[in-house]
Amino acid sequence: MHILIVRNNSNSKAVDASLLLATYLATQGVEYTLVDSTELSCACDHDSLNAALAAGVEMAVVLGGDGTILRTARQIGTTGVPILGINFGRLGFLANSSDAGVVAIVAAALAGDVVAEQRANLRIDVVCEGEPDPWSDDDDGEGPSYEAASPCEAGARSFFALNELAVTRGANGRVIDFTLGVSGSHVAEMRGDGLVVATATGSTAYALSAGGPLVAPGFTGLVVVPLAPHTLHSRAIVTASNDVVEMGLPRDAARRDATLFADGELLSFDRPVRRIYVSRGEAPTVLLRHQHEGFYEHAAKVFF
Repeated sequence: MHILIVRNNSNSKAVDASLLLATYLATQGVEYTLVDSTELSCACDHDSLNAALAAGVEMAVVLGGDGTILRTARQIGTTGVPILGINFGRLGFLANSSDAGVVAIVAAALAGDVVAEQRANLRIDVVCEGEPDPWSDDDDGEGPSYEAASPCEAGARSFFALNELAVTRGANGRVIDFTLGVSGSHVAEMRGDGLVVATATGSTAYALSAGGPLVAPGFTGLVVVPLAPHTLHSRAIVTASNDVVEMGLPRDAARRDATLFADGELLSFDRPVRRIYVSRGEAPTVLLRHQHEGFYEHAAKVFF
């Protein structure tokens, strides 16, 4: 068995716990790879992590908060490797409490005494100016139009997120204009600070702060929440599992300067973004729960 340990190396308690866990695994004859959370930045190479995943990792133990879990989930992608989060951060909505001790929690997971939660994630496909749009028969850039092409076959710029994609104001600070559609149906032309497309997992993060609904984690559709829209008629949209959310930006540079963040990580492009397609990922992210209270009990304590 091979365990991946990801620690928030800026948190002294997480560092101490990682050393304790490494000693325990060594005494049990369990192989492990230890990775610092700073190595999971989009700008870094992940040689040790990739080598561990290629060799076959049975479980990832994350010592940190929700942010460390999100970065780990992005690196694991849709491989299906389960993530056991142990909270050494603040909110820790995705992680298990560390009160029982890291060794006891990991031992329980190795013995199968945990519950696996299947969490939907996002596949984000971005089409930039001057690039063909694999999903659209309308190539003028003025509105989203969905064809039945699979995103996996399309070859666009693709990204992963467990929580959300946030499209927000760009460097010039101006509100942005955009079109919103769902699976080929035009929904609205909007102006505002941007748009958040979240999973059920992400419904308790940015989408919630923007006025979106609290969604149970087993839901596999998407939550679409406009950010500070310049209208009195805007509402959040909850889609079906197989829907594709489509966002189009105008050609006018002054009205389409936008910045994209996937789970808080900046997505950089060498050309202006023209269209964005967000759909459910092809395989879920697996989170392991150890003696965890129910979603509604936890939400009641944190949000109410």
